[in-house]
Amino acid sequence: MRDFHKPLRSLAYGTKGMVCTSHAMATLDALDVLREGGSAVDAAIAASATLCVVEPGSTGIGGDCFALIAKPGEKLQGINGSGRSPARLDPERFIGGPPLADTSVHTVTVPGAIDAWEALRTRYGRLELARLLAPSIRHAADGFVVTPRVAYDWIDDAARIEGDAGARRHLLVSGGPPAEGHVMRLPALADSLRKIANGGRDAFYTGAIAEDMVATLDKLGGAHALEDFAAHKSEWVTPITTGYHGLDIAEIPPNGHGITALIILNILKRLQSRGTEPVSATRYHLLMEAARMAYAVRDAFVADQQKAKVPVEHMLSDKLSDELASRIDPTRRRDDLGPVPRPKKSDTIYLSIVDRDGLAVSFINSVYHGFGSGITTEKTGIWLQNRGLGFSLERGHLNQIAPAKRPLHTIIPGMGMRGPDAEIVFGVMGGHYQPVGHATALTNMLDFGLDAQAALDAPRVFFEGDGLVLETEVPDGVRRDLERMGHVTKHAAEPFGGGQIIVIDRQRGILKGGSDPRKDGLAAGF
Repeated sequence: MRDFHKPLRSLAYGTKGMVCTSHAMATLDALDVLREGGSAVDAAIAASATLCVVEPGSTGIGGDCFALIAKPGEKLQGINGSGRSPARLDPERFIGGPPLADTSVHTVTVPGAIDAWEALRTRYGRLELARLLAPSIRHAADGFVVTPRVAYDWIDDAARIEGDAGARRHLLVSGGPPAEGHVMRLPALADSLRKIANGGRDAFYTGAIAEDMVATLDKLGGAHALEDFAAHKSEWVTPITTGYHGLDIAEIPPNGHGITALIILNILKRLQSRGTEPVSATRYHLLMEAARMAYAVRDAFVADQQKAKVPVEHMLSDKLSDELASRIDPTRRRDDLGPVPRPKKSDTIYLSIVDRDGLAVSFINSVYHGFGSGITTEKTGIWLQNRGLGFSLERGHLNQIAPAKRPLHTIIPGMGMRGPDAEIVFGVMGGHYQPVGHATALTNMLDFGLDAQAALDAPRVFFEGDGLVLETEVPDGVRRDLERMGHVTKHAAEPFGGGQIIVIDRQRGILKGGSDPRKDGLAAGF
């Protein structure tokens, strides 16, 4: 039982359904869908569409979508809804050059979310797309109240978007970001959502909406063509897993970087001790040393498997995990991590939903940076992602920028399976932090016994350059101990990510949900 003297959240409980999202309106819209008999996938699409309106800095229909789906009696499924670079892109313009600006038209990849929604609904849905998009259309047309975290992020991103004519028109109020409590309307986006509700994915990837996106990008010098949009298709994938405390922890395979979280877990489970307290210098030290090595492996190998030979087996192998774990000094930071072993030749929204039939969905939708590239179509009111920043500009790298290719992708839904059944439906948004977020939340629960809500409440740490960045709730004593272990520390300018977790307790027939206090979210069951 939690300490009720502390101003924290209790777990949410349910028996027939559970929804955890980063915004209360999205949670309520998804619950309505479940109560009407919609599936967890239907509810996830409805919630994601609402978030594309009411939490616009984090997501949008101009972004991508990944999901894991556990249906009782069937194998765990994954969908990779990430888009590709333009087929006409000339990589020679960029290879060896300076990093692309995050507002550059050349960072815009084809949005994959809408196709992924339709693919998911076709396989697992019960309700029509028009019903699922109705709440988001209403919010965009009639207006929604800007909540505290959304307002905070909008202010933070305003300087990036004010240089774009479409963004100024649709996303700013009198030239600036809307304040907390402002009723914001997005009529052009509402009209685009209506077209998609009536015409499905083709209304987005062909016709007037696609023409407006391509015309907008062309005006800025992009290489995008209508054919790039019309040809886009999501990919059904087999999840990759590693074992931890009797669970199979599942992630989407590359080009997503969920494999990074699995590498971290593989290293940690080889350590004799992982600390005795979740908020302690020893725990954070070991987690960050494991993460530094896992990210080095990620940066060496993660790429689009349709375009490069990604050594997934090597990355998850016992041999590599043993080697990396052996490099960790449990008492001191290691300055030199050593070379990455090579194989032999050979701001984002996350939501979790479970329905009355036990269908579990781990779902993430993103435009990458706040409002993506900031490039917003003037007619249709769609802000476009900047996922092309995930490419490497190093010649010969597996993830080298190239035409019609998917970049390294940060959005990663997670699932913890016990045998054939889903037990933990989880995710932690937050750009490159996400693999550490997954490992942190899971080990909070599985190593230290925290419940889903407490696992999300606990303070977080991430590495940056040669130092550690600590949320302000990390105790000063822990910070001093980390510095004695050789870590240079500083406080984070803002908290890391935001997560949602559902635990399925089959013995008692209940669902337990947690929602991250770092967002305006809500976990609710019925």
